[in-house]
Amino acid sequence: MTEYLTDRFGRMHDYLRLSLTDRCNLRCGYCMPADGVKLEPAASYLTDDELVRLAGLFVRLGVRKIRLTGGEPLVRKGAVEVITRLGALEQLETLSITTNGVLLADQLDALLAAGVREYNLSLDTLDPELFAKMTLRQRFEPVRAALDALLDEANRDPNVRVKINCVAMAGQNESSLAELAALSLEHPIEVRFIEYMPFHGNQWDRENMLSMARIVEHVEAAHGPLEPIASHASSTAKRWRLDGARGTVGVIASMTTPFCSACNRVRVTADGAFKVCLFGNAEVSLRDAMRQGALTDDELAVVIQGALSAKHAAHAGLDVLSELPNRPMITIGG
Repeated sequence: MTEYLTDRFGRMHDYLRLSLTDRCNLRCGYCMPADGVKLEPAASYLTDDELVRLAGLFVRLGVRKIRLTGGEPLVRKGAVEVITRLGALEQLETLSITTNGVLLADQLDALLAAGVREYNLSLDTLDPELFAKMTLRQRFEPVRAALDALLDEANRDPNVRVKINCVAMAGQNESSLAELAALSLEHPIEVRFIEYMPFHGNQWDRENMLSMARIVEHVEAAHGPLEPIASHASSTAKRWRLDGARGTVGVIASMTTPFCSACNRVRVTADGAFKVCLFGNAEVSLRDAMRQGALTDDELAVVIQGALSAKHAAHAGLDVLSELPNRPMITIGG
């Protein structure tokens, strides 16, 4: 059934980003609109059984990696229990999670037991005061504890892969880039910097965006030359290594160096909307298809393929992403 996840440009989609919730315990401006987001009634969100059913279907259609996102995925009630069920899916090769770390330290052992081996920690600075300014919350201590726990695991177990995700923003956390990159010197992790992207309500401006070239300049000014490393064709990040480093440095340059031609990712939001492009506002409600039509998995697969067949070659078919009406990032899923 793998033809269901191949689009009209021949791109095979074997990577599903599955949002467990659009709630979050931080308020990062690049993700959460300044006036917040409307909280939907609980019945609007996928149930545990619906999440597991859809994940299982996508795996049968060819998905081999599922990344759990939010909001903050660990905010979801019973998150570990549903993650454990997802980790038991046959043919799923990689179960990963993107988290802000606030709740991670206390749940890390349970997540490891559930089969989560890849952790993306969203962390824009190691400065507690700047952290509070960017997140509008005083939560640095538990996040630092989560970072230390992940570093310990990465150093102890080569099967545990850790990435630090930092949204690089001019005038906000430029001074933090070198310190974050330095983590790759001593630890076998990847520190990834992400170009600031436009979403509804995040007040994006090109002047606030640090390009990949400028990010590299910041890192090299502090640590010396970055040596390029080959990446997988579908990788979102361009990667380098600092001299003598155990880990790597990456940049996700969605704005200045798009990687759409090798895109292998699709998304399902917490309320069951199927999105074939992060930047596109076109959605198909798999939740409604399940609840209203009582569809079989084969019929759901046809719905999924119908949506995927409309995927554009790049950036939802638009040239100016900042003018595209779209959900806030927090409701899409990191």
